[in-house]
Amino acid sequence: MKAKTLFYCTECGNESPKWQGRCSACGAWNTVVEQPAQATKKSTGKSAVSLVPQSLPKRIDEVEGGDELRFHTGMNELDRVLGGGAVKGSLVLLGGAPGIGKSTLMLQICGQLSRFSKVLYVSGEESERQIKLRAERLNVNGDNLYLLAETNLVNVVEAVHQLKPDVLIVDSIQTLYNGDLTTAPGSVGQVKECTMTLMQLAKGEGLTVFVIGHINKEGSIAGPKVLEHMVDCVLYFEGEQNMSHRILRAAKNRFGATNEIGVFEMQDFGLAEVPNPSEALLAGRPLDAPGTCVTCTMEGIRPVLAEVQALVVPSSFGTPRRTSNGFDYNRAMLVLAVLEKRGGLLVSNCDAYINVIGGLTLDEPAADLAMMIALASSFRDKSVPSDLVAIGEVGLTGELRSVSSLGQRLSEVRRLGFTKCIVPSRSSGKLVVPEGLELIRVDNIRQALSAVL
Repeated sequence: MKAKTLFYCTECGNESPKWQGRCSACGAWNTVVEQPAQATKKSTGKSAVSLVPQSLPKRIDEVEGGDELRFHTGMNELDRVLGGGAVKGSLVLLGGAPGIGKSTLMLQICGQLSRFSKVLYVSGEESERQIKLRAERLNVNGDNLYLLAETNLVNVVEAVHQLKPDVLIVDSIQTLYNGDLTTAPGSVGQVKECTMTLMQLAKGEGLTVFVIGHINKEGSIAGPKVLEHMVDCVLYFEGEQNMSHRILRAAKNRFGATNEIGVFEMQDFGLAEVPNPSEALLAGRPLDAPGTCVTCTMEGIRPVLAEVQALVVPSSFGTPRRTSNGFDYNRAMLVLAVLEKRGGLLVSNCDAYINVIGGLTLDEPAADLAMMIALASSFRDKSVPSDLVAIGEVGLTGELRSVSSLGQRLSEVRRLGFTKCIVPSRSSGKLVVPEGLELIRVDNIRQALSAVL
């Protein structure tokens, strides 16, 4: 008798009785894969481990709350991204490119947490001896840190029941497997079943679980998209492998804001926190050089100063070449068009190269003015004053629009020693200018270029 099979979408988890090139639920192409039907039947039936006790409904005022549900991980940058610290009974998913430092970050967290709580580190990719060697290099030790090299989900759950840790770290979710399923580890059914069991483990016993997940070539967590809906917090570890700085960003957080970032620097002894990313990103900035301008962008509630560089040269071909690194390409083309139409600079026959120093990605419109000034500075071969910062959004008619949190940006600008700041003439709310900082208010890009260049 032929075994019955079902088909799953790896993006949304939708089931269908036959294969189709495009998922009927989410519309993604080439994401439908085949899975045995008996694996689905077992995974949707009674779970191998029943972890959630039966409870009765409660009124919301009867539910106990308070700050004791949160605890500090020992790294302030990670606490910032998590919303003030890790939450007891939460399931956190950490994703990133291979070699970016996910396992290093989690092992360093183990060294901090093991000082006051019991931590179990489960690895399906390394042996216990290999983890020990890496822990010695990172100077991680502790009597409450336990290591387990295991890929069987049932054995991991039994180890948790015997040890009763406060924090569980799984590296990685794609290596775990449930013996009740016939599919290979890392498949859709295995990832869903293992994540569901870990979620029941976290909610039922108040255990904080950190799970490391690989990412695919599109940059999202490998596996079904429903995996991100099951967890409480999704963190992405970003950065270029040839650069030392790493950025930890929250894509989803049920217990805090999703626009916070944490900045780390990869060193010989592991990841070091960068409490002042603006100073680190501006280190080595060239002075009195054409084609560079500093802006201030908001990452959550943290203002970060970044250097925008541009190079404009005459094109040797019929079609100019345009390259943007760290800035949205379509947004950069828009700024170039406005610069020529409203600013009066003939850049349509020139090659334009734009780069944001430090590996940052500026997706905020407040960086438009700095990029435009950097482009004009390179085109005219005139340097921008080294003590000037540009903040403002550029419209299609060449006007400058106000930005949010301007007061916080100006405080950070003055704290790092800048004395001039060019901003839109219109600002929302009452603005307090720090002492020693001169504001240059302009209405459009022509006034901005005249004031700076």
